[in-house]
Amino acid sequence: MEDKIYDLGSGFWSIRGSFIKNGILDIGVQCALVKLSSGRFIFLDSYTLTDDVREQVMALTNDGQDVEAVLNVHPFHTVHCEQMAKDFPQATFYGSRRHPKQAPNVQWSNDLVESDAVAKRYPELEFSLPKGIYYIAPDESVHASSLLVFHPASLSIYVDDTFEIPPSKLINNVQADLGLHPTTLKALKDEPNAGKEYCDWTTQLAHKWREVRNFCGAHSGLVEFEEGRFEAALLSAIDRARPELEA
Repeated sequence: MEDKIYDLGSGFWSIRGSFIKNGILDIGVQCALVKLSSGRFIFLDSYTLTDDVREQVMALTNDGQDVEAVLNVHPFHTVHCEQMAKDFPQATFYGSRRHPKQAPNVQWSNDLVESDAVAKRYPELEFSLPKGIYYIAPDESVHASSLLVFHPASLSIYVDDTFEIPPSKLINNVQADLGLHPTTLKALKDEPNAGKEYCDWTTQLAHKWREVRNFCGAHSGLVEFEEGRFEAALLSAIDRARPELEA
């Protein structure tokens, strides 16, 4: 899969990359470039930029000098962090508690990416951390949770793993449907109301971010929703899953 960059308008660029799983299947991966009101830039997630995409990013960001931070929002997407730190050495790197263990050569900020301190620093974005499931699951194969990001100016939602578009929908090019990550059930916290908490959080998110038009999913590609369709699709997904999650 060739790396591509998509200008979604209002200072938000979706960057689609390649990630080969088990040496066979390219499930894709992403990062995003966001222009701040100050004129400077931040990245959501780390990715090794190459060729045309790298040239475009460097042209936008004064050869990388205007990139002030990289917000690594998924605890388990750590492969490209050290290369990103080499490419943008002046940037502040934010991550979860897991990131420094996986990428020890990066100088990580003491402020965790999911903290209120980071959210307040970037009012151009809205953040939401799933409730009821582990952000960093004890089982390393469970990747359901990530810090979700909404960019109101471009109506773009940035999601690593937590919600995804079923592949059949992408192939058939029909209006996108949404699903929950397959490990969501395993990600539930060992608490009595964890399932209900997660379902309620998802429902509230669907209403709060109902205006979403661009869905940037790590392994789902870039999908455009018709007006009002994101809210309906997410509510439908959680309604289907609620009985099992709450049980």
